[in-house]
Amino acid sequence: MNIYGQNSNKMKIVSVVGARPNFMKVAPFIRAINRHNGNTTDKISHLLVHTGQHYDDYMSKKIFYELEIPPADINLGVGSGTHAEQVGNSMIALEKVFEKEKPDWVVVYGDVNATMAASITAKKLHIKVCHVEAGLRSSDWSMPEEVNRIVTDRLSDLLLTPDKISVENLKREGVAESAIRFVGNIMIDSLESNRLKAEKLNLRQIVLSNLISTHNEVVFKGAEFVVMTLHRPSNVDDELVLPLLVNFVISEVANVMPVIWSVHPRTEKQLKQFNLWDKLINTPNIFMVNPLGYHAMLKLNMHAKIMLTDSGGLQEECTVLGTPCLTMRWNTERPITLREYGGTCVLVGNNVERIRQEFFSTLNNSRKPKHPELWDGLTAERCLMEILNFNMND
Repeated sequence: MNIYGQNSNKMKIVSVVGARPNFMKVAPFIRAINRHNGNTTDKISHLLVHTGQHYDDYMSKKIFYELEIPPADINLGVGSGTHAEQVGNSMIALEKVFEKEKPDWVVVYGDVNATMAASITAKKLHIKVCHVEAGLRSSDWSMPEEVNRIVTDRLSDLLLTPDKISVENLKREGVAESAIRFVGNIMIDSLESNRLKAEKLNLRQIVLSNLISTHNEVVFKGAEFVVMTLHRPSNVDDELVLPLLVNFVISEVANVMPVIWSVHPRTEKQLKQFNLWDKLINTPNIFMVNPLGYHAMLKLNMHAKIMLTDSGGLQEECTVLGTPCLTMRWNTERPITLREYGGTCVLVGNNVERIRQEFFSTLNNSRKPKHPELWDGLTAERCLMEILNFNMND
């Protein structure tokens, strides 16, 4: 039997992305397919479908350009909305795409709404599903992403994990070992292939060209600084929590060194709603910047003294770059990034006393890069080979 199916001489793969975290994962996978097609007569047909969950210039277009991702073959334009609206509208649109294209595989990435929507839709149409970044677990069912991860993993035919902790998670849940493959972290492929481009950027220019307010633009010198991002509902949607975090940053962190805060659209909305925006904008040592492109954020991460974030992806990058990271969450689906597992991150939640304690103790920490097993920049090739090998053995 032809490894690409009885009715075709060419394997067809549809990759589905929906939000910024997906883009850093699909970019190296597309490059791996292009390299494969350049070295063999057994070509792979690849279709990139963007649901449009992140659709503006800051959250989507800029990243596509920087990571040299070709324009999506199909953009569904789902846009914002509740979780149910995004998943439901994506499923309706994806069903039409899958029925028309009849792919051999649907490949999904991470844990966004598009990931779950595509896996459910593909499975109902009897199309094989491959989940890149399978097996991550926070054990926190209040996180929509945890629901997305578990549903997607339950439905996937091939589960590609970033670390061995994820492998064990899947085994405990009863996933057949024959469906699990440890391939490493595909996010690090993007980091490694973009280090040099990021390093060439000028730190001060990054800040000045992205400042939301220019009142203190001449103050930033590019010396030691803190980088901050927040976007999770547990941190930004609570009228009791967010003011405490903001006051800590203003009164204590900014008194130690400059703070560069890359502001997520959701966070900006909540800061304004809680009357915190003007206070931040007018604090001299805090630099509020628009959501940064991939290279700009990577450059900041490469040189930050400390990272304050609730982003899982930045946790992973901090580990490889050696950046001390205070993870402003009470749990993480990426325990391999924590100090007790050899990483550079520590969970501090959103308790100011806990954050204060770790912040001031972490100021003395030196930069110590860590490379978990198979976080080597070659994961995308392993992902593709596992798909090809799975098909051969099917």
